[in-house]
Amino acid sequence: MPLDIAKFNSAYSDARYRIDRGDADVAAEQARLRELVPDDAARDDVEWADTLIVSLAEPPEPPREWSELYHEAGRIQVAAYQAEGTVEERIAAFEEARRRIWEIADRADPEEAPDIRAMTRSMEHVENGLRDPLWPDDDSNQDD
Repeated sequence: MPLDIAKFNSAYSDARYRIDRGDADVAAEQARLRELVPDDAARDDVEWADTLIVSLAEPPEPPREWSELYHEAGRIQVAAYQAEGTVEERIAAFEEARRRIWEIADRADPEEAPDIRAMTRSMEHVENGLRDPLWPDDDSNQDD
């Protein structure tokens, strides 16, 4: 019987969450996950599952500490989403915010810069939606 990867992944994520919160015992969670691995599962699946099961005993990585530049970019992003006005004014707010965030990323630590730039992706999608909204009566995007 093959290992149900989706079920195992979900159980593993739940176990990791409970352990990280201090709501569960590592050994008990590991035993629960081992019960999900069929005796006749493929060797590769057993090894993969065992790697994850063993990893539950490892402490989680500490939360990342972000620089002030990262937080500044975050404040700019939030302000852009809160901008009101006409569609053109909102587009202008997103454009300006994205420009400023890229400038901040250019000054940031090289390891943090991609995360700062990534803040602009969702803003670009919203901006594009404002420029070319999809209307509910546009059936070109509906499944037939």
